[in-house]
Amino acid sequence: MRLNYVPNPPTDLPPEDQGIVERIKARRGTKGLIPLDLTLLHAPKIADGWNALLGAVRTKTSLADDILEIAICRTMLVAGAWHEWNNHVPKLLASDGFTEDGLSVVKLVHLTSQGPLSDRQWAALVYADHMSRAVSVPASVFSKLQDAGFSEKEIVELTATIATYNMVGRLFVALDIAEANDKVPKWLE
Repeated sequence: MRLNYVPNPPTDLPPEDQGIVERIKARRGTKGLIPLDLTLLHAPKIADGWNALLGAVRTKTSLADDILEIAICRTMLVAGAWHEWNNHVPKLLASDGFTEDGLSVVKLVHLTSQGPLSDRQWAALVYADHMSRAVSVPASVFSKLQDAGFSEKEIVELTATIATYNMVGRLFVALDIAEANDKVPKWLE
């Protein structure tokens, strides 16, 4: 970690920022404040906005769990945000019908084969890869989302999820939150 975490529970926040801590804790539930929160709380207003955005992305989209987690996992792999990768892989594997064989495709450094992924899963994976690596998405990649049956609402939600998790990955890596930058998975070495 490149910055010290704020104390847990935070002790130096002004009274007007205590509601921010309570909102974050409410979203986290029994986990309580995590290293990300204890970093963001150096800037409470940023922490509050972050919490609202991530709460919406994680719990208020219409995306199926497999699509959401494929997008997040691919983005974390490209960013090298291994703490978040390790948090989200179990969620992906818990998605209805998703398997280790599907995960092996998500883990590919260069996406060359759809393998056992459905057309929707593959389209989301390739889209996340392009957004995370190059930002610009070729028309041929975008049209695969439409061909796979994604609605305009789902495309906006998917795009917002990938964009948000690119933000997450960059913060985790730049500040080495949770001290995981050097914990590259053995399968990638």
